[in-house]
Amino acid sequence: MATRKVTINRENKDRLFNFIFGRKENQKWTLQLYNAVNHSNYRKPDEIKFNTLDNFLYVSMKNDTSFIFAGCMNLFEHQSTYNPNMPLRLMQYIAQLYDRYIAENKLDKYGKTLIELPVPRLVVFYNGEDSIQDEVTLRLSDSFDERLRKKSDIEVTVKMLNINAGHNKELMGACKPLSEYSWFVERIKQNNITNSLEDSVTLAIQAMPDSFEIKAFLKAHMAEVNNMLQMEYQEKNAKDLIAKANFKKGKEEGKKEGADKHLIQQICKKLSKGKDADTIADELEEELSVVQEIVDIAEAYAPVYDADKVFEEYCRSKEPVKRGN
Repeated sequence: MATRKVTINRENKDRLFNFIFGRKENQKWTLQLYNAVNHSNYRKPDEIKFNTLDNFLYVSMKNDTSFIFAGCMNLFEHQSTYNPNMPLRLMQYIAQLYDRYIAENKLDKYGKTLIELPVPRLVVFYNGEDSIQDEVTLRLSDSFDERLRKKSDIEVTVKMLNINAGHNKELMGACKPLSEYSWFVERIKQNNITNSLEDSVTLAIQAMPDSFEIKAFLKAHMAEVNNMLQMEYQEKNAKDLIAKANFKKGKEEGKKEGADKHLIQQICKKLSKGKDADTIADELEEELSVVQEIVDIAEAYAPVYDADKVFEEYCRSKEPVKRGN
């Protein structure tokens, strides 16, 4: 059977999760997801009001499904990379949603009457490669100094649910489209080991059972699905490359820092024995300019020549100078 040529729209900035669960035409699936997460049994999907923000904080891709329903401001976020900072990020996002809600409903936050707000519900659906439990609670207070956490006047909690294959079976059973989405993503990962991403998507859809609710939708939007996954994979690869580069840079900086500290310890020992910069440079086979720079700093700590303090001062001298505007 011939596969039709897919034309990819590179302007699409959505993500597959939001494309499936954040569209008005798929409100019944959004309601199933809401009911599964909240152990509820609501039956009127047309009461869901989507309110996802466009280009929030310069994010290039829509990563969330945000909607008001049953008195709650629901923010469902999909993540393929574990991020412990989600409480901070979602707090910033929900604040913007409340600003828009207040403006749209012409509410007076400066008045004497207490305004009623929808209750925030923050959920992250995770299907990355890191091993995490079925459910994890992330807290904003985890970012605070442990000694001061109890003094905080703010707390934000985020429920992170692992939706990788084999996890959260009860949740998957309660929301068939979510289970199907998880199956689809996992099949693409497996196909992508030996195939291009575009072929992996096509093969996954072909292998998808006809009983899957999301199959017809995915087939009808093949171009968009390919585009979104291409962008997601490119973004993930870029993040991985940056992380590896930072790790390598950190290791190199750590090695240099260790070498500098060892050199300073040697110089301080020789200074305590009354040796001058020329002699020390000769004995250590180091450039005189390098030794002299350290000796100049160390003189402030004579006659003890505390190597740790000299090292701290030496590091500060290497920090970039902050200039005013």
